[in-house]
Amino acid sequence: MRILTPREKTLYTFLLVLLAYNINAQDQNITLNQDPKFEQLLNDKRKINASISVNESYKIQIFSGKSEEAKKTLSDFKQEFKNIDATIIFNTPNYKVMVGNFKSRIEAERNLAEIKKRYKNVFLIKPSK
Repeated sequence: MRILTPREKTLYTFLLVLLAYNINAQDQNITLNQDPKFEQLLNDKRKINASISVNESYKIQIFSGKSEEAKKTLSDFKQEFKNIDATIIFNTPNYKVMVGNFKSRIEAERNLAEIKKRYKNVFLIKPSK
């Protein structure tokens, strides 16, 4: 490493200040040209998103356990109850068979009574708010 002489230090400092003086930052004036329909579309999208219900349906859990048993339970359920949706959800460390997509608690409880006749460890899952 080389040590600078006082004259070199002064020269480099002067050059640095001179170069830094000419540096310009970006202008803060931004002009945005936006189609007026864009705001209307954005508001319409917000209304649609607000009306979509996420996790606002009741489900019934009919099984929780190992993967192979969950697949068999799902297959058996789909054969017996063809008009009710069913799926497997992995929730560490178990696979859960969830059935239904019921809009109201009354509808879910009616189906729960029917499903309880066939499956023993059955319970209703409330929607999370």
